[in-house]
Amino acid sequence: MQKTFHKFDNDFMGREFYIWSYGHFGQPVLVFPSAAGMAHEWEAEGMIELLAPLIDTGKIKLYCPESNVAQTWNNKHTHPADFIKSHQAYEHFVVNHLVPWIYSDCQTDYLPLVTTGVSMGGYYAVNHTLKYPHIFRGCFAMSGRYDIESFTHGFMNQDLYFNNPLAYLAQMDGEPLQNIQSLARFVLTCGKGAWEDGCLQETIRLGEMLQHKQINAICDIWGEDSIHDWDWWKQHTMKHFGHILE
Repeated sequence: MQKTFHKFDNDFMGREFYIWSYGHFGQPVLVFPSAAGMAHEWEAEGMIELLAPLIDTGKIKLYCPESNVAQTWNNKHTHPADFIKSHQAYEHFVVNHLVPWIYSDCQTDYLPLVTTGVSMGGYYAVNHTLKYPHIFRGCFAMSGRYDIESFTHGFMNQDLYFNNPLAYLAQMDGEPLQNIQSLARFVLTCGKGAWEDGCLQETIRLGEMLQHKQINAICDIWGEDSIHDWDWWKQHTMKHFGHILE
């Protein structure tokens, strides 16, 4: 398997930005890490090995960046009105710098991407796909959080609102909604087991809202034995990963 480490100079994290890529060809998949925020997380947790048959045969190429979640949603020492600026800087870097770099790496001027992630990575995957369906055509999110008020202690301003999927999607209509309906599809999964509280309720709410908005989506809720853990996310992946490649 072709495996490459990349680093970029940037200002928003106050240091170099890291990304690992896996594969030589295929559908580019942008993998957002969980709350750990590490670029090598999916390899460390065995997800790259799990997806090796698709990677080795040129069906997919994974791009696994780190995130700045420690500076944003997990930041206990900064007011949400301030840490959302760090989140916006990360989003700007992904959309305006990382995505064009992925195009260049794939030797093309444009290629629809797919997003995926578990836990907080699921939030990043959903949020980016809803906001930029012309860039990201599919999203596979496992055990995500989609109402960010739980991280802001109820505080909300315009910047936070437009990064809160369950808030802004509820009010979306017209051309922005039509773009999502025509361009994007979503697969959401979550279990009913340990440590899924919050994730479960918000996954169900998001699934129902996507259906109400007539957006192409699958919402698969697993049983009480399915917990917030990598062994179960591997099973979710084996069942559903192919759906975002169709």
